[in-house]
Parts: sequence; C-alpha cells; structure tokens
Amino acid sequence: MTTPAMQLDAIASALNALHDGNGRIATLSDTARASDALLDALPLRYREVLLNLLDRLESSALFSEESCSFSQKDLLDSLQMWVDKARAQL
Repeated sequence: MTTPAMQLDAIASALNALHDGNGRIATLSDTARASDALLDALPLRYREVLLNLLDRLESSALFSEESCSFSQKDLLDSLQMWVDKARAQL
C-alpha cells in the first residue's frame, strides 16, 4: 500500500520529468488521478483544483502551444504550486 506522501512524491517526480523535457503529460495525469490515498488525506478543494489543472493540461496537449488557450508552462507551474501546498498540508 502506498502512503499519501509516496503518492505525492510520485506526482512530483512525474512533474519534474515534464519540466526536464523527459516526461509525458499522460504519465503525470495517470499518476495523479490514481493517487486516491493522497487525495483522501487532503481537503476536498485540493482534489477539485488538481483535477481541474489536469483537465486543462490534458487539453493543452491536444493542441500546439499557439492554438491552445492554456499555457502548458503556466499549468505546470500551477501544478508545482499545488504539490508544494499539498506537501505542506500533509
């Protein structure tokens, strides 16, 4: 069984891989969406914000940066902020 902290570390690792250009949005999204122990340990608003960010990030992956209304860089920065706040909350 994985702990909330382990699941948060997995999300952070997938996010860092994306920042480094070695990751995939699908990997980050799948990892985050499967983090039930983490999401159950956090206040409900954390789940809502995470899922919203993931939806927008997945949508941005379907289009080139220029034609999408969501900036992948801004979304990744927001996800990093979410990870930092979630870590402080745990």
